[in-house]
Amino acid sequence: MSEKLPALYLARHGETAWSLSGQHTGRTDLPLTDKGRENGSRLGERLKGLQFAMVLSSPLQRARVTCEIAGFGAQAQLDPNLYEWDYGQYEGRRTVDIIKERPDWQLFRDGCPGGETLAQVAARADQVVARVRKTAGDVLIFSSAHILRVLTARWLGMDPAAAASFMLSTASVSILTYEHDLTDPAVKLWNDNSHVR
Repeated sequence: MSEKLPALYLARHGETAWSLSGQHTGRTDLPLTDKGRENGSRLGERLKGLQFAMVLSSPLQRARVTCEIAGFGAQAQLDPNLYEWDYGQYEGRRTVDIIKERPDWQLFRDGCPGGETLAQVAARADQVVARVRKTAGDVLIFSSAHILRVLTARWLGMDPAAAASFMLSTASVSILTYEHDLTDPAVKLWNDNSHVR
């Protein structure tokens, strides 16, 4: 029987006012809504009993507080590579409004004026992937949707633009692992938010 292969658990933060309204929330440090705090508690119930060799969180409060409410705050290390995409001039704006001005705009292709390019976000994601792969055992990460989507594409060895195909709900859990051995990265679970419904 083969030994258990390590897994990377991805937890998106709970609801904020801007995740509810669909506004791009990069570096704006918004608090969780009351529902977002409840999401964090249910996320904790979903993860209860699991042991992690390392827990990482974005320094932004929406991720950090979700991590704390879920019961992993004491173990968590803040990693600036897990900051959400810097949306620059598009911070606080909704995609539907941006494409009225720029109909051909796609975040995962074009990045944001005054903010980060996809290549810059992917470079941060690659650093997180490298850190996780050096860790013996399962890892849990709390962060935001777009950085986690890019991280997933990079985990799988895909072009970072493939992240456009991965959607993430607030307070969702996803699991990245390997199928046969450490050379065969795979997705075991994606965007599970059954615990918050």
